[in-house]
Amino acid sequence: MAGRKQSSTYTRNEVCIIDCDLTYAVHKLGGRWKLLILDKLCKRKMRFNEIKKEFSYISERMLTLQLRALEEDGLVKRTVFAEVPPRVEYELTEMALELGPILKQLSDWGGKQRSFIKKD
Repeated sequence: MAGRKQSSTYTRNEVCIIDCDLTYAVHKLGGRWKLLILDKLCKRKMRFNEIKKEFSYISERMLTLQLRALEEDGLVKRTVFAEVPPRVEYELTEMALELGPILKQLSDWGGKQRSFIKKD
């Protein structure tokens, strides 16, 4: 598969955007399911099937991709236990735990805006 050209407008724009700290953070948290997964993992460690049960409408493939992306970004820690059957647990890293109050504040803001719009 051909890679993206380094001289393309998209690549140049991406470099400029990622240099902004706010945009960098949003880029790491971006994705349809990442915020919801992080929210569930804020409460406790969870196994894959437990997370899947929380989001019955997400495919296993998409859940796996989102968890891998969060793991690569250092937000989720994956622990594999050498047992039969194999057991894998997911938990937030220290870096992700710092996001807890921020996500709570963002959620509160969203709820406030949603109720404000419903009143109109």
